[in-house]
Amino acid sequence: MDLSRVIIGQIVTEKAERLKGSRTYTLKVANQSTKIDVKAALKRYYDVDALDVRVMRVGSKSRDIRSGVMEKRHPYKKMIVRLDAKSKPLDIAAFKV
Repeated sequence: MDLSRVIIGQIVTEKAERLKGSRTYTLKVANQSTKIDVKAALKRYYDVDALDVRVMRVGSKSRDIRSGVMEKRHPYKKMIVRLDAKSKPLDIAAFKV
């Protein structure tokens, strides 16, 4: 997989903001990406070292309506990444080419 398309963006929630204090970041990633792809993309494009990566699939949210089912939220994959103590903080806006 092309490493420049692995990380889609950062997930911003109250819990994700609390975890930043312990150098843990929550990222929305491509559905085909693996833990190894995410570690390599973080190292190559953001110059940070990931200690461990946890994977979660968030299911779609749907609602029944008269003519069938309406999908309110599409399914996606997210990863929780803990950075090494020696690496700098992750800044998603600082994408290196």
